[in-house]
Amino acid sequence: MKIYSLLEKIKKKKPLIHHITNWVTIYDCANITRAIGALPVMAHSKEESADMSGISSALVLNIGTLTSELIKSMKLAGKAANEKKIPIVLDAVGVGATKLRNNKAAELLDEIKIDIIKGNASEIAKLAGENVKTKGVEATEVEADLIETAKKLAKEKNSTVVITGKEDIVTNGNETYIIKNGHDMMGSIVGTGCMATSVIASFAAVEKDYAQAAASALTCFGIAGELASKESKGPGSYKENFYDEIYNLNEEKINTMKKFEKV
Repeated sequence: MKIYSLLEKIKKKKPLIHHITNWVTIYDCANITRAIGALPVMAHSKEESADMSGISSALVLNIGTLTSELIKSMKLAGKAANEKKIPIVLDAVGVGATKLRNNKAAELLDEIKIDIIKGNASEIAKLAGENVKTKGVEATEVEADLIETAKKLAKEKNSTVVITGKEDIVTNGNETYIIKNGHDMMGSIVGTGCMATSVIASFAAVEKDYAQAAASALTCFGIAGELASKESKGPGSYKENFYDEIYNLNEEKINTMKKFEKV
């Protein structure tokens, strides 16, 4: 994959990434978007969400801190993004935990063309129709074959599906990538899942092959996570080092450390 050339493209084009996102992690999402080379904007109000999508290069919809009012803004922004033909990334945070999240995620998928659906194993399994529960926003064990589950949802929704975990899965139903970069410390800080979504959106803004965009984004994200662990003493220093490492990624680091396979 042309991972480094896409990273260069982001830094050169500086695409504007519109977020309607999680209040817990909004600052982290803005920072990571800037660190990777794109430009973040967070416009949640229904009075301007559609207009902001109209001047953006990608849209992130994250239901982590869900309200009914926020869903109205997401739908308006999503329809405007569909009209402009810019990619939409849905982060299905907490799907499988409550009826509200299940129902509202289903509404978004029914009423908007979502290009990339991202979640952990139980979130994606729930969207694919499996009988699973999510523990708050944390993944629970899924008995179903995760690759086949992701492929099923990808084909059903004509989308690229991303399952994040110890090994990340990316599929558009036909092409499937397994990304093995990353480090256990990434799970020690709040927000890495939401931050990964912002990085995926930044890559999707410059690459129409959304499976390749997502796989490239997660490879870079995981490499930065591995590099950050080398000088970190705990979650605080790890988070600081993580920003530095993703900002300083170069061709040599990517080519020597990338661990992905096409299956």
